[in-house]
Amino acid sequence: MPVFNELKSNNVPIKLWTPVEGVESAALDQLKNTASLPWAFHHVAVCPDVHFGKGATVGSVIALKNAVSPAAVGVDIGCGMMAVKTNLTANDLPENLKDIRHQIERDIPVGFNQHNKIQMIDHKVLKLFTNFENLNVGVKDLFKKACYQMGSLGGGNHFIEMCLDTEQQVWLMLHSGSRNIGKSLAEIHIAKAKKLVHNKYLPDRDLAVFLSGTIEMEEYRHDLYWAQQYAEYNRETMMSIYFKAMARFFPKLKKTFQVACHHNYVSEETHFGEDVIVTRKGAISAQEGQWGIIPGSMGTKSYIVQGKGNPDSFNSASHGAGRRMSRGAARRTFNLADFAEQTKGVECNKDISVLDEIPDAYKKIEDVMANQSDLVEIKHELKQIMCIKG
Repeated sequence: MPVFNELKSNNVPIKLWTPVEGVESAALDQLKNTASLPWAFHHVAVCPDVHFGKGATVGSVIALKNAVSPAAVGVDIGCGMMAVKTNLTANDLPENLKDIRHQIERDIPVGFNQHNKIQMIDHKVLKLFTNFENLNVGVKDLFKKACYQMGSLGGGNHFIEMCLDTEQQVWLMLHSGSRNIGKSLAEIHIAKAKKLVHNKYLPDRDLAVFLSGTIEMEEYRHDLYWAQQYAEYNRETMMSIYFKAMARFFPKLKKTFQVACHHNYVSEETHFGEDVIVTRKGAISAQEGQWGIIPGSMGTKSYIVQGKGNPDSFNSASHGAGRRMSRGAARRTFNLADFAEQTKGVECNKDISVLDEIPDAYKKIEDVMANQSDLVEIKHELKQIMCIKG
């Protein structure tokens, strides 16, 4: 039996891989508004990590006919994950990982910071930056910043982690996106979409769409796919820097397996016999046999998975645990003693700057995985032992 609850809307239904009573009312309103869009196709799929977002909920998969909503992608275009399994085991690691963490923090800028020289430029990254001049004129002054931010982490829930699997094998994992350039492009196009006449009477103007066959759509698609590539190359560059930092401590370090995935992006696909434009905002592609990464919060488990190709989810699954409370609520609810207790055994910064990332601010990843057992198969279970936040 498929694991979902179904809600009605004024147009297509909403299928949720989570109990309805566990979804905050504001997110349910967003889902109903999304399903009511005249371009919505077949149904809206809702992953078990669903929570309120800007315009569209995080944890939603939306298929539209001949239209795309920039807010259903999010402002961190191409945000996603990368994980590398190494030849190291727990026995190879020192008792204290602080020196390793500090080395990585020196090598990879976090938050609003950037490199002081351009990193790891290869032919595909050079080609990407050669095409920068064709992006929206509103980002012309960001060329240098985009170059120097390539290979940097960013802030919020972005992270760099070292993990152990159940066989005590060491994994390197990171979560990041398209940095300031992706955010700037997204905001420009969302603002442009809101002004288009066909979006005038939408229940939520934040869900404004571009229509196929229009110049606005073509300009958005161009900038969107550029930013998605930037995000992908940013993770690859960062992982290369991370790997070199680790090799300073472990000269015989080798990569034995690698997996990567977007979870804020657009893809043109065929579902239920129709060509549609799919936006996954806080969701990964989970086609049959496709590898993916579903992280928990810092201090909890994460999972390397393979998709089951469930058509009802548009071949998708959750991108993580999903927040259960806002950052402000987390800061008001918990203190640093709580944080230290919940991140026991994890080498990480434990000061006030990361309090809003406390594990209890997120849903239980075990519940999220149980609710999507028909979407993905767990292949590796990981546990963080080191975490760097932006």
